[in-house]
Amino acid sequence: MTNSWAPHSWRGKEIRQAPVYPDPAAVEAVERDLAGYPPLVFAGEARRLKAQLGKVAEGKAFLLQGGDCAESFAEFQADNIRDTFKVMLQMAVVLTFGAACPVVKLGRMAGQFAKPRSAPMEVQDGVELPIYRGDIVNGIDFDPAARQPDPRRLIRAYNQAAATLNLLRAFAQGGFADLHKVHQWNLQFISGSPQGKRYEELATRIDETLDFMKACGVTPDDVSQLRETDFYTSHEALLLNYEQALTRIDSLSGQWYDCSAHFLWVGDRTRQPDGAHLEFLRGVQNPLGMKCGPSLDPDELVRLIEILNPANEPGRMTLIARMGADKVETGLPPLVRAVKRSGQKVVWACDPMHGNTIKSSSGYKTRPFDRILAEVRGFFAVHQAEGTYAGGVHIEMTGQNVTECTGGAQAISEASLGDRYHTHCDPRLNADQALELAFLISEQLKSDRRERTNGQVAAAQ
Repeated sequence: MTNSWAPHSWRGKEIRQAPVYPDPAAVEAVERDLAGYPPLVFAGEARRLKAQLGKVAEGKAFLLQGGDCAESFAEFQADNIRDTFKVMLQMAVVLTFGAACPVVKLGRMAGQFAKPRSAPMEVQDGVELPIYRGDIVNGIDFDPAARQPDPRRLIRAYNQAAATLNLLRAFAQGGFADLHKVHQWNLQFISGSPQGKRYEELATRIDETLDFMKACGVTPDDVSQLRETDFYTSHEALLLNYEQALTRIDSLSGQWYDCSAHFLWVGDRTRQPDGAHLEFLRGVQNPLGMKCGPSLDPDELVRLIEILNPANEPGRMTLIARMGADKVETGLPPLVRAVKRSGQKVVWACDPMHGNTIKSSSGYKTRPFDRILAEVRGFFAVHQAEGTYAGGVHIEMTGQNVTECTGGAQAISEASLGDRYHTHCDPRLNADQALELAFLISEQLKSDRRERTNGQVAAAQ
């Protein structure tokens, strides 16, 4: 790669997972419109997130990244956004108690519309149509009109992302995230479950702590962290014409930022060293993520990191491992060792969802909860063995009471998957399962913290 870069330089590279639009002139018109629209996020926010992720890379914070597998136009409702935000807050509280360190909250929201696919076409009953690539590209209904890629959907996705961000900012900064309201975050449909009751016990402990702090003269009026929180957005940078249209020069630093989201990641299918997606991402200053699957060669991983983060800036790179429960303890160690040898300062996060997808006997795509837990445990075990920091988790989840992943305390069976199976693409954890996962990670973080403390004490003696 040459050092010269511009927001459009990706157009001279081979691109994968790009939809084929029937009318190039219509695409160009939409791109011009988007380029004139206001940014969705600001460079200063992305810099703040990068600094916080730098703390994660140092082992002083933990990353919680979660949200929809693919946002849809049909499910765009304020209640759905609120409930997912609630669950993220609940999980963050649980993790903070376990890790005794800050939790960086990063939503797969306000832009996660596009999905990479394994094939460009889909066949049903002998009829072949373009594959569904997410609402930002085409419709999910299996008919020729719906499956035709439509550039006007880019505008609709931008507008939905803007409205979602507006609501998230109001929730995060307008009092909804006040720790004094910790009981109100518990969703009604899980309040009576074992996880809901466990959360209520934790919330009561937080109340007691806040009362003690108030008695000592510490109130939300004095400490903003008690009444508000930072909440950032992320999505896979798949549609590069959308990303380019929302890329702006920061007036303070003179650097380029992709203002479609605070954090962007590149997936397994689009991380070619000489491909269009890496060419685009290497030039923007946002914090970046990269999915790391079992097929990734360790030397190739180091090369990719060097392309995206040549200055080895802490907080710039998050490596999101997606191995599968049966491969994580064999596939992950070579990658961790290679990165450790290279001296690259990265965040390691676990995606326990994508490597554990199966097709149920009832025909639904699902993810067994026990496999998700097993991959998380394996992820922590690998980092403990390698002397590195297991810094985060990346999950597909929702605040809705869905039945898409089997198992968990609710004991969702394959037979009950069809009760409330609403996803437009991949199965998501429901609120109860997400909270159960948070408690598991919390216990693991607490155990790791004790071992580190004991090791430091032993070394000092």
